[in-house]
Amino acid sequence: MRNRGPLGLGLVAAALVAAATVGGPADQVVHDVAVLVDEIAAPTATGDAGADSADGTAAGRAEIGGADRAPRRMSLVMGGDLLWHNTVWQSAQVDATRTGRGYEGFDFDPMFAGLRSLVARADVALCHEEVPFARPGQALQSYPVFAAPRQVAPWLADFGFDACTTASNHAVDQGWEGLRYTATLLRRHGVMPIGTFRSAAERRRPVILATDDDVRVGVVAGTYSLNGFLMPEGRPWAVSLWDADNLLTQARAARAAGADIVVVHLHGGDEYQHLPNADQVSLVRRLTRSPDVDLVLGDHAHVVQPVTRVNGTWVVYGMGNMVAQQEPSRPATYQGISVRFEFTERDPSRGGGFAVTRAAYIPTTWNLYGGSANPIRIVRINRALRAGWPDAAMRARLLAARAAIRDAVDGLGRAPGLREG
Repeated sequence: MRNRGPLGLGLVAAALVAAATVGGPADQVVHDVAVLVDEIAAPTATGDAGADSADGTAAGRAEIGGADRAPRRMSLVMGGDLLWHNTVWQSAQVDATRTGRGYEGFDFDPMFAGLRSLVARADVALCHEEVPFARPGQALQSYPVFAAPRQVAPWLADFGFDACTTASNHAVDQGWEGLRYTATLLRRHGVMPIGTFRSAAERRRPVILATDDDVRVGVVAGTYSLNGFLMPEGRPWAVSLWDADNLLTQARAARAAGADIVVVHLHGGDEYQHLPNADQVSLVRRLTRSPDVDLVLGDHAHVVQPVTRVNGTWVVYGMGNMVAQQEPSRPATYQGISVRFEFTERDPSRGGGFAVTRAAYIPTTWNLYGGSANPIRIVRINRALRAGWPDAAMRARLLAARAAIRDAVDGLGRAPGLREG
């Protein structure tokens, strides 16, 4: 997580290698949901996938790097699409009026309070900033061509995100200037954009994040489409697409530049479908055959898709939304997962490198915006159930959402070792 003072996560400059070119969502949450979310956001005892406890699969000390020391560990957290529909930002405006806090009239903290501890405890916290920001003086825009509040950028940093993937079908909704402004604003606040680039030279520099224990994590990203918009003229490097050759070239570059772990993020799939399409499956198979890819994460479908292993590598086909306000007739778009993977350093006698020793997903849900009486609140389902939701009807809805998410996660069969938090 960011913002831990001198122990904070930093960016490694790596220019060594060049890369190639509920019931239904309309069901309303009780009015005092904000109070309950604050209560259940507090850390819980063992068994919570958000905790930084090891599961014993790589416990003990080892002879690593010629020294008798404990193996290094790294935890990574990521969630689904940040899809800033107009009612999402309106909810943040209502909260800012109520709290008197936030960023120039927007307070996103109450909406996301249930996820704060999960992000805070991660060594590397990633988000998927699916849409560009509105430039100063530009009107905000919602679906189908987005221009989100620029106040999101400082909030992402303060909340604890280290980097955000920005390669998506909405990456050029606001053209080249919008893409460049979004990347610049994120960087200005210390959040690295991944998958969109302001120059060819920037594209050639792998993004590598270093933890306090100097575990170096490379992240690359690609999108299947630009929604019919053209790549910015004369700038074929501006957005990373999801063809295998491109992504594998970037993954190799990150590894050569010193990445201990390489994560690939994919934006694609069929919207509202819980199973991956043939293109996703084919691409994932090729990526996971490479020794330069350690984890594959996906977004775009706006519903949860399976978590599985392919060629021995963990793959999350789709995390659904982290927040959105899509059609109330699509309750699955008001559900998502955040995933947490813990990597542990392997003994050189076993091949060295890092391996996943803990894999977990955290089911979430949220309500349809109902004005100042019912702003959006994202709920970690299992924490809410353990805390004891005061409304029986809402508890039933949480149980139904959890069951639906479980079915989606296990859509290709239950992955051995996968935990639910």
